[in-house]
Amino acid sequence: MDFSVVNEALASKSFDRIADICDALMLQVAAEGVPFRDEWPFALHLLGHIYVDDVNSARFLWKSIPASIKESRPELVAAWKIGQKLWTRDYAGVYEAIRGLDWTQQTQLLVAAFSELYTKRMFELLQSAYSTISIQDAAQFLGMSEEDATNYVLRQGWTVDPTSRMLTVTKQAIVKEQKLDPGKLQRLTEYVFHLEH
Repeated sequence: MDFSVVNEALASKSFDRIADICDALMLQVAAEGVPFRDEWPFALHLLGHIYVDDVNSARFLWKSIPASIKESRPELVAAWKIGQKLWTRDYAGVYEAIRGLDWTQQTQLLVAAFSELYTKRMFELLQSAYSTISIQDAAQFLGMSEEDATNYVLRQGWTVDPTSRMLTVTKQAIVKEQKLDPGKLQRLTEYVFHLEH
């Protein structure tokens, strides 16, 4: 099986494409009636679904993987542990699962990118759900030490009360991007042209 497309996506850091690429390859293999071989990148495939926040597809993939493969690949089991923590909304557990294995070079890039993306998602969740939060709770949600979490949120414009050890959330102004509708532009142009002539 040629996994060069998967490797290209990894090299170009197109992590959001990994799951789709692997799904397409899996369908191709199934259509050809070829059994899955030991070289199938199950951990990458699973992590690809986790990266795009498709835990349902990750669950179905996990259930379809033969037990013998699951038993022989610790990295695959570690990837699924991340999926389990996401499924149960064990936010701190996700970070523990990420740090729970010395990932291979191939998956390391994807895991690191997911970790960064997940931290951003957690920050946005905290920002939308809280007006104040303890440093300890924020650190747990962000998977950081209390000092690192405090520094992280301070860079985002939050404030800290050192006495109460509480963080005050600063809501970001929502900037809506106006999209130009070509149809409206065409009607406006025709209208102005009509007025001038």
